[in-house]
Amino acid sequence: MIEPWLYAGLTGVAVVAGFIDSIAGGGGLIMMPTLLFAGLPPHIALGTNKLQSICGTTMAAYRYRRAGLFRFTPNRLLVLVVFLGALAGALTIQRIDARALSLLVPVLLLGVAVYTVLSPRMDDHEGEPRISDRAYLPLAGGIGFYDGFFGPGTGSFFAVSLVGLRGLGLTRATGLTKLLNLTSNLASLIVFALGGQVMWLLGLCMAVGAVTGAWLGAHSATRFGARLIRPLLVTASLALTTKLIWGWFAG
Repeated sequence: MIEPWLYAGLTGVAVVAGFIDSIAGGGGLIMMPTLLFAGLPPHIALGTNKLQSICGTTMAAYRYRRAGLFRFTPNRLLVLVVFLGALAGALTIQRIDARALSLLVPVLLLGVAVYTVLSPRMDDHEGEPRISDRAYLPLAGGIGFYDGFFGPGTGSFFAVSLVGLRGLGLTRATGLTKLLNLTSNLASLIVFALGGQVMWLLGLCMAVGAVTGAWLGAHSATRFGARLIRPLLVTASLALTTKLIWGWFAG
């Protein structure tokens, strides 16, 4: 059990995490260590974080949808593949130690940061797709699996791959990323909930903060576009990289 005053504290942290996550991803960098510090066992922390995260992501996706940055119908197959991938990942993490994967993730996130800084494609101009919709499906499913299995940086991986491989502008890629993130969070939450690994009252309290932060973040992103998203994406990727490398050597 956690102390009652921590409910208010964790809800406040969720506002910050929801804001960052709605723009650049990486809210888990803030939320997961905080939940572990509060005394939650790792799997309970993962499940409870998915509950608050899905509420914040829903708000962000709603805001991006209202701004016309994505439509569900043309992306139905993509959503299904991501859902199935995340479902498989969440089922797998119940049985496997994720420590080996945590060594690879910093390398990938560092690559995201470098690509974001150096690539001329990381702006709001639409580019030519390098691969087709169908060719992108296995990669999207893999990212969905990763989100269900481990999670940090999922939004960054979706956004960068949609810009670099599908030719989307950065703001539109961020909007579609929220739909895909919502999908993978839903699949993961189902698995954790069925396994009894969610603290519902705490998660719902944090969800209020996550929704507030996500509304503010999505509003800011749709207003300022790539000039806000790009630096936050770099910062989130580098921060996640540092945190995960430190956790590997310290743990």
